[in-house]
Amino acid sequence: MTLPVRRSLLLGLGAAGLIRPALVHPARAQAGRAVTVVVPYAAGGGTDITAREFAQIFAPEIGQTVVVDNRGGAAGQVGSVSVARSRPDGTTLLFAVSTNIVVNPHLQKGERLDLATALQPVAQVSSYQYVLVVHPDVPAKTLPELLAFIRGRPKGELTYSSGGIGNANHLAGVLFSEAAKVEMEHVPYRGTAPALLDVVAGRVTMNFSSPPPALAMVREGKLRAIAVTGERRIAALPDMPTLTEAGLPNAVIAGWHGVFAPAATPAELMSRMEAAARRAAATPKFAERLAHDGLEPAPDRPRAAFAAAVRTESDYWARKVKELNLQLE
Repeated sequence: MTLPVRRSLLLGLGAAGLIRPALVHPARAQAGRAVTVVVPYAAGGGTDITAREFAQIFAPEIGQTVVVDNRGGAAGQVGSVSVARSRPDGTTLLFAVSTNIVVNPHLQKGERLDLATALQPVAQVSSYQYVLVVHPDVPAKTLPELLAFIRGRPKGELTYSSGGIGNANHLAGVLFSEAAKVEMEHVPYRGTAPALLDVVAGRVTMNFSSPPPALAMVREGKLRAIAVTGERRIAALPDMPTLTEAGLPNAVIAGWHGVFAPAATPAELMSRMEAAARRAAATPKFAERLAHDGLEPAPDRPRAAFAAAVRTESDYWARKVKELNLQLE
């Protein structure tokens, strides 16, 4: 690939196990039925953490109780499809990462539901990038040292983990390998929390993690951060260089979180939900939580502009999936 690696991904890290749905009550009287916000991953990962923080602020803005419901499976496809096929009455929404919408549909075998058209965006609520982390025993503290280490080992010996084929941290690894012209063995897991924990245990060399689950492990010395993958450094790791600063020019790998509704949801209802979601995303409280988790605020744009960006990304990944011959197991 000769063009700069500058593609939107988003990590939906899910912890193993289940958690009871979380109810968030509005500060004022309910305006209608409870809203279920579906997180298409198991509880405890980056997407789940951000969704629950957002739900606490979204509930009073929408004036209804908000229930966060984890529906994991198939790299986010199970939960995403369940929302696409739900009643378009504003009571079931998806808290998505970009791969749910723009990548996964192109990886499915048999029946394919184009989530870029079966769902419609309510609002983008955050942006984020990845943290390249390694086990502390890896003899590299900088990106040039890590690349030299990778190139000096036999093919297939060094590994990177992900929550499954098509998962965002898998695709971050694919784009990194392409930009750096290195080969690593991909090790997929049933969830990105166990994938990250096996780097901590030393069974896998590295992981491209969203910031929320990785930051605590980096601060505790259980993982070593090498670089971040966005256009600029993040406040949560101010001393950590970007890939470009570290010597990999034009390698920018970033992602977003967004709220989506079934495609047939009426325009008037969509406008009401968009206004509430954008108000919630713009609050200082939510910005503070994002910064704490190593995430960034979303660009302030209407849902039509967000929808156009989603279509562009979906078209890109339709081509890229074929080019890379990516297939679900």
